[in-house]
Amino acid sequence: MNSSSVKEDFILVGFSDQPNVEKILFVVVLASYLLTLVGNTVIILISSTDSKLRTPMYFFLTHLSLVDICFTTSIVPQLLWNLRGPAKTITALGCAVQLYVSLALGSTECVLLAVMAFDRYAAVCKPLHYAALMNPGLCQALAGVAWLSGVGNTLTQSTVTLWLPRCGHRWLHHFFCEVPSMNKLACVDIHANEVQLFIASLVLLLLPLALILMSYGHIAKAVIRIKSVQAWRKALGTCGSHLMVVSLFYGTITAVYIQPNSSYAHTYGKFISLLYTVVTPALNPLIYTLRNKDVKGALGRLFHRARDLGL
Repeated sequence: MNSSSVKEDFILVGFSDQPNVEKILFVVVLASYLLTLVGNTVIILISSTDSKLRTPMYFFLTHLSLVDICFTTSIVPQLLWNLRGPAKTITALGCAVQLYVSLALGSTECVLLAVMAFDRYAAVCKPLHYAALMNPGLCQALAGVAWLSGVGNTLTQSTVTLWLPRCGHRWLHHFFCEVPSMNKLACVDIHANEVQLFIASLVLLLLPLALILMSYGHIAKAVIRIKSVQAWRKALGTCGSHLMVVSLFYGTITAVYIQPNSSYAHTYGKFISLLYTVVTPALNPLIYTLRNKDVKGALGRLFHRARDLGL
């Protein structure tokens, strides 16, 4: 990393040009963060302790909840600090840590959502072979692939981004250190970096999304062949929550990473980023809880056990 990258703090401009919006965002972001922590912790707790939820679906959901907690924690505390006070700075070390961690976890979530779609495909389309197909060894391997994909991507993208010479440019027009906005600080030609980012986005965004769409295409065909209202309801109950999460996450993050230089991303990029870094992780527990009878049942059993213990 060059010397200017090490010594200089960065100024996160964020929403400082809209002070009234900052006050509202502080409340919204704080509430969303608390909901993320509580909701995802509860999902991890019930998935780990309730014997009826020890299935591949909830194994992957536990990983998703852990990713969401860590992902938001890598971004939100600094965001709240900047929204609340006049200081908008982040140290060079803090920016580097945020860049590495947030990109690793965001990339992991992309692959993990594809893995969860494959699990739903196996459950609906291969019900007789589901237990043998989604065995514990395969589930652990797929989760490991998701985590390693995130680590590999951030080691490449973040390292290359931090090595770019910035010639003293410190004003980051974003609320956290993210690759597309960091690239814009460079004082050299970044065409190669943009190509590299685009290729990485194809592999870790569009490829998982294509696998998700293929999985649900097969699920739809299988349900249509059955021609049963009950089958439709079961498929919707099994896959509806995951589809909503996929739509929220991919619908926002692709706008930033696939076309980072578009006028749309430039104008609304910060607000779009808020959706997939703050709002979506907060909504995930609600989506899975409100639309899932198994989770609601597990929550009820958890509350009963807590009451019996006098907690």
